[in-house]
Amino acid sequence: MKKTIFTWLMLLGVVLAGKAQENFVGTWRGQLGLGGALKLNLVLHVTMDENGQYACTLDSPDQGAKGIAGQLKVVQPDSIEVSVPLIGASYTGRLKNDVIMGTFVQMGQKFSLDFERSAGAELRRPQTPMPPFPYKTEEVTFANEADGATLAGTLTYPTGYDPTRQETTPIVLMVTGSGLQNRDEELFDHKPFLVIAHALACRGIATLRYDDRSKGKSVGGEVKNATTQHFMRDAAAGVDYLRHAGWKRVGVLGHSEGANIAFMLAAREKADFIVSMAGIGVKGDTALTAQSNRILQLTGTAAQLTTAQYRQQVKQANSPWISYFINYDPAIDMAKTRCPVMAINGSKDCQVIADLNMEGISKALPAGTPRRLATYEGLNHLFQHCETGLPSEYSNIEETLSPQVLEDMAGWILSLP
Repeated sequence: MKKTIFTWLMLLGVVLAGKAQENFVGTWRGQLGLGGALKLNLVLHVTMDENGQYACTLDSPDQGAKGIAGQLKVVQPDSIEVSVPLIGASYTGRLKNDVIMGTFVQMGQKFSLDFERSAGAELRRPQTPMPPFPYKTEEVTFANEADGATLAGTLTYPTGYDPTRQETTPIVLMVTGSGLQNRDEELFDHKPFLVIAHALACRGIATLRYDDRSKGKSVGGEVKNATTQHFMRDAAAGVDYLRHAGWKRVGVLGHSEGANIAFMLAAREKADFIVSMAGIGVKGDTALTAQSNRILQLTGTAAQLTTAQYRQQVKQANSPWISYFINYDPAIDMAKTRCPVMAINGSKDCQVIADLNMEGISKALPAGTPRRLATYEGLNHLFQHCETGLPSEYSNIEETLSPQVLEDMAGWILSLP
């Protein structure tokens, strides 16, 4: 759901063009004030190659966007101009004492945005697995031929894997949340899917995690106009690949939007079991309005949006993805789900509100569908222990994912007949 936080910024991509001055080379960090206490962290990287040509990338850490390619557009000796044509935005700033002081403009609204030079402190991520691993991994590719996408991923075999027991060894296809992400679902140097794959492998469960289309080593596939349906077809191709490779017990684990893709595949009888990590359980516009209102509340803003107001706001983004998602009703797929379901959320998740969405999942699933539904106290959207649950905390938390959640997911999968 990183893609849906203040959707007028969700398509953030900076294009810079022109010539730069050497004093702009480096890493620059800033916070875009969005009203109240809510701020969006942005990181601008400017480099110079051996030919004196400049390049830049932009990170929007709170939205999970990292390494967005850019070009320098206009730079005077002490000033820089940045255009963001994809979302109709611009930035102008002037450099003084290692601070670029300026203004971000979008849709007629102006926001103060200052970038400070930063050395880029290293983040501690103690749960990230380090080699040598007690299991084997294999680089694989599979194709969604209908969409022209070839997905690249890592197949992780469990510790002590015996090929003669492939029919009984469970394998889990892992599907990332919204926004193009790599196979580790990497965010702020957290690699939650790598952590999950490691934990499951150590408990006897195989996994396949893959780079989203046109991300990492994956190539092809529509991106600009892609919706959840497109990404569901990528995941379905992954399930088909595993079936053809001889795996008999194939489950799907999805986070956020990926969790709803898991339900889509279950409804189409593609999965033997699914794990929903923070999937929405109500219609998209209802879920995203609740998200916006919870974030406004946590940041001290009294104003609350109605669903109609939210829909009107996101129309300005002119995004096929958001247009599809706000009209998507997960109850339709959940009502067709017959395979075992584990659906979990964190009590402090402010992107997919736990009580609203978990109740929706509970009501939508057929009475005879085996299930385990759980809300973990004190966890956020990434299933980290946290203070408020706001996305601005994600980078400061060293924990990648609650060990109890890892243990419970593995235990539940192994308990299935």
